[in-house]
Amino acid sequence: MDITASGTFWQTPALPHLGPAEQPHGISAHMQASPRNQRACLGSSSSHGEFPLASNPSIVLHVLSECCLDPHDLARLEATCSFFKQPANYSPDTSLSLCELAALDMCMKRAVFKPMTTEEQDVMKKQCGGSWKLVLRFLKLGEQCYRRENCQAIAGPGHSVVVTKSGTVYTFGSSNCGQLGHGSFEEEWRPRLLRSLQGVRIIQATAGVGRTMLVSDTGRVYAFGKDSFGDSEYGGAGSKNISTPQLVQSLDGIFVVQAAIGNFFTAVLSREGRVYTFSWGADARLGHQTESQDQKPHPLKGALEDVPVVQIAAGYCYLLALTCQRGGMAVYSVGCGLGGKLGHGGRVDEHWPRLIEHFQQLQFQPVAVAAGAWHAGVVGQDGRVCTWGWGRYGCLGHGNEDCEHVPKVVESLVGVKAVHIATGDYTTFVVSDTGDVYSFGCGESSSLGHLSTATEGQANRHANILSPELVSSLKQRNEHVLQISLTNSVTWNAHTFALCESGKLYAFGAGDKGQLGIELLNNESERGTPDIVEIDLR
Repeated sequence: MDITASGTFWQTPALPHLGPAEQPHGISAHMQASPRNQRACLGSSSSHGEFPLASNPSIVLHVLSECCLDPHDLARLEATCSFFKQPANYSPDTSLSLCELAALDMCMKRAVFKPMTTEEQDVMKKQCGGSWKLVLRFLKLGEQCYRRENCQAIAGPGHSVVVTKSGTVYTFGSSNCGQLGHGSFEEEWRPRLLRSLQGVRIIQATAGVGRTMLVSDTGRVYAFGKDSFGDSEYGGAGSKNISTPQLVQSLDGIFVVQAAIGNFFTAVLSREGRVYTFSWGADARLGHQTESQDQKPHPLKGALEDVPVVQIAAGYCYLLALTCQRGGMAVYSVGCGLGGKLGHGGRVDEHWPRLIEHFQQLQFQPVAVAAGAWHAGVVGQDGRVCTWGWGRYGCLGHGNEDCEHVPKVVESLVGVKAVHIATGDYTTFVVSDTGDVYSFGCGESSSLGHLSTATEGQANRHANILSPELVSSLKQRNEHVLQISLTNSVTWNAHTFALCESGKLYAFGAGDKGQLGIELLNNESERGTPDIVEIDLR
């Protein structure tokens, strides 16, 4: 995931700026005529830091330069919008600065914030640090993390899910547990519209072994496939298969914005930035003590109890959480520490969320996280990439197969400004700000896209890549790639999707179950070069 995309699903459209030629006349006279109800700007008592506020304020553009906003604060970019140019319809209120008032107004325009009660909004404000500007920052970061583009393609284990701009869903591939949601257990190689959810706008999807979950724009979650949250590879005793989308009733009262399926557990993120997990609570592995088949959500407490989370990523028996705090962004991890994938310098399990402190030593500001089966990756605000965990097949990109127990900068990507990272089973993809794609790790099933490095004697198999290499097969398409999704499972052959700025979706890798959405001929089981998936993403 990344955080620098310009177009997000819930983001308010760009509004016209108030230029010098458009400044309203007579402001000085209005200021002199309104000596009362003056509003201090961020506590400034100087004459140039105070501005009057009437019921219908008209504020000139240079007000913003007096507000001392953080230059990196997105609120500053939007605060010159029509809010200051048109009647605000607010009663005089000197308890909020103009910037706070503008931030609150922009929060109210967001679909996840507007329906909240006043009490819920105040709780969010307190959790974010007591400022509406910080709430706005939290909301925008969350939007860009859990829904990077207007469309989404998920390369699940043996099956695939595509969410279009309009919120419709297509599924294809294996349906042995009903995970395609079409009411049957038959494979589908051709992308098929999920008709049972027509009228419901889906904004995010996640796929695990034999299971699919969808999140709607109203915060409701639908699940189908294997209903067991036990052993996700084979299912637990008493589990059953559901072949059509069913509303997850246990999440009633929780407005969900993201779901993530790991092995032995599932996690969801609420609009308030709280994380809830299903199952895998035996021995308090995720901070709670429950049975393996427990299908009730349990809040992830400990260090994250009062810290707002903007993104979650689930791997093999562990969870990463990207947080947004007044002091900046941070990453917490919890679960199984095998291979060093928790990033704390060892292989010890963590039953409670723990801050990965090594980013501070690297002077690294994380803005997006990805959890592979046995390794993890993070993109920094400056475009650097860090990876850690089990380095088998070179999936960490450090030129070897060594394990790294703390985050380590991928030096061979220095000079490349990364905006997106995706991790799978011993594979990693990085997308740059120019739309170029780099991949490294396990080359089986052609999932890395490096057809030219095929190993002798292994038809349609690729050599492992120990350091990042440009995916030339995508580069030759002359496309600007925005998003990569790849299979994250230790038991299924991997495939990869590349979503492009043009709206085209490319697929390559394993297609033995129809998961590429492309018809394979002549007993083919995989596609070595990117091919277009025929789906209308509008």
